[in-house]
Amino acid sequence: MKKLILSAMMLIVFAVGLQAQEVSKNALGARLWSNNGFGGEISYQSILSKRNRLELDFGYRKIEYKDVKVTKLVGLYQWVWNVSGGFNWYAGVGAGIGSHNTPGDNSSNSNGMLILAAGDLGIEYLFDFPLQVSLDVRPEYVASKYNPNRSYTDIGLGIRYRF
Repeated sequence: MKKLILSAMMLIVFAVGLQAQEVSKNALGARLWSNNGFGGEISYQSILSKRNRLELDFGYRKIEYKDVKVTKLVGLYQWVWNVSGGFNWYAGVGAGIGSHNTPGDNSSNSNGMLILAAGDLGIEYLFDFPLQVSLDVRPEYVASKYNPNRSYTDIGLGIRYRF
């Protein structure tokens, strides 16, 4: 009987230890970036497999020199590689949709929808507690009636809570 109880206790401790070492399946936080104006995004990541994940970002930007406001939703498929310990680097591709608005001008040329194609290349660190910090470069190719076929490259800092 003592061996059975001892074996059960060891199995429970082993199972708890395995669970503590699992990578979090989700992360939620913010990504702040700058290029032709400061912007921010609410960022969500979901693990698809050990080396792949999906990232969804909903963001807002105000382009300073044109007084244009842009709201967008971007989805990225990312490949993740471990560098060492908690350091990973990742690359991804994706697409998005959004809208732009120039205040004080209601013409059809200055307000409307946009579509974009995006790439992503970055590095991240996963702390021992559920926090993730990342730094990435995201080139975007934007097509819209207001600003046709324009490309942007954002440098972003992400902070996410893993759960």
